[in-house]
Amino acid sequence: MITLRRTEHEARIEIMPMIDVIFLLLTFFIYAMVLMIRAELLPVQMQQFASGEPARPAPAVTISIDRAGTLYVNRQPVTMETILDRIREEQARDPETVIYLAAEEVGDTDRLPTFLALYDRLAFAGLDIKLVGRPSEKE
Repeated sequence: MITLRRTEHEARIEIMPMIDVIFLLLTFFIYAMVLMIRAELLPVQMQQFASGEPARPAPAVTISIDRAGTLYVNRQPVTMETILDRIREEQARDPETVIYLAAEEVGDTDRLPTFLALYDRLAFAGLDIKLVGRPSEKE
């Protein structure tokens, strides 16, 4: 029987391809983590200017309708007839007053007629009204 002599090669581990794969995985996971964080606002060091004024929130008036259909202006009960006068008083103090209209979601009575009458009265007076609610749940 003839035996062939083969030279035995040393078994060795190639390190460079393994380092390439490790860096590829590392890059993938770092990029995945960056995408998981939702950046709304980045911290920025603001400059100081001599002409700058401090920011102040806009004044607001909140009109709300509770479950029973009672109207409130800034948590004080009012009637439908006096609500426009109360809002005009608030706007006389500061013309930049923002008007918010909110109603509770579930109630004992039907508040739609009250809401429509109130919205009609405020819109006819020429007021810019912002409706307040929570975002709808997306399916």
